[in-house]
Amino acid sequence: MSRRDVIAIGGSVGAVEAVKHLLHGLPSDFAAAVFVVIHVGARGNNLLADILDMHAAIPVRTAVDGERVKHGQVYVAPADHHLLVVDDVVRLGRGPRENLSRPAVDPLFRSAGTSYGPRAIGVVLTGMLNDGAAGLADLKRCGGVTVVQNPTDAAAPDMPLGALRASDVDHRAPLGELAALLLKLTCETPGPRPEVPPDIKLEVDIALGRRVDADVIGRIADAVPISCPSCGGVLSQIKSWPPLRFRCQVGHAFTSDALESENEGTVDEALRLALRIIEERTTLSQKMAEDARRSGLQAAAAANERRAKEGREYAETLRRVLLGKGADPGKSGKSAGS
Repeated sequence: MSRRDVIAIGGSVGAVEAVKHLLHGLPSDFAAAVFVVIHVGARGNNLLADILDMHAAIPVRTAVDGERVKHGQVYVAPADHHLLVVDDVVRLGRGPRENLSRPAVDPLFRSAGTSYGPRAIGVVLTGMLNDGAAGLADLKRCGGVTVVQNPTDAAAPDMPLGALRASDVDHRAPLGELAALLLKLTCETPGPRPEVPPDIKLEVDIALGRRVDADVIGRIADAVPISCPSCGGVLSQIKSWPPLRFRCQVGHAFTSDALESENEGTVDEALRLALRIIEERTTLSQKMAEDARRSGLQAAAAANERRAKEGREYAETLRRVLLGKGADPGKSGKSAGS
């Protein structure tokens, strides 16, 4: 008789400690295969599996592309690769970043849902922004069971909160109760397997590295007048909702939260650059006014004084904006060009 035997876990800030705690609570005869994605960046040394292995009774290893899935083992995403599971085979994808990350949590959840349906369990742990929210919702659309760490128990509550807003999550529990919950869920008989929606299959292919273009993206999204912060291309709004998501023609994917966060940084940099340019021009106008005055050119001196005064007023306005955004205007002019 089949059981739920595949667990996909995702998190970011605070997730290393959370996964340590979770794995420590699983027994040595735990029969499910466990897949873990934690945002490690593009230049990690793939030491995470060794760190987690010291706290787990079942073996933990860095995932290798093409290996057959074994139960009672934990597979950890390596740096700069999406971790997916397709037809009982581990796949490492070099598809576009999702929510500014590779590995990202969403591709793992989607692949687990498409491959295992109701046998899959998705778990969202602590983390910033809302990577994993869309993927967890897609796993549920494939018949899987969804679990979220209680946001009040998380080091960073954004990812759990995002997942709870995006779909009707099956279980929510504090970290200390998650291992027992997973043991219980893996002993239950899964329900019937629904047909996998084609849009989820397509997004799994994109994460694997399938070539995409406007026609491919057009199957699952509608173009909107917003540019991709990663490549500058046109973004399209994903039709499945919630959460509100976008993909560009290259395939970069963003939730609205991730896109807003990235654009916020771009706006800050633009303001810093503008402040630096205005301050430099104000200084130049002041120097020109002094030079004109020494040469007896009073009209030119007055004109440059007016420009310097206007520049100081513009600069002060920008400083107030930057202070309101939490930036350090005293440093902005020095760092804008770096």
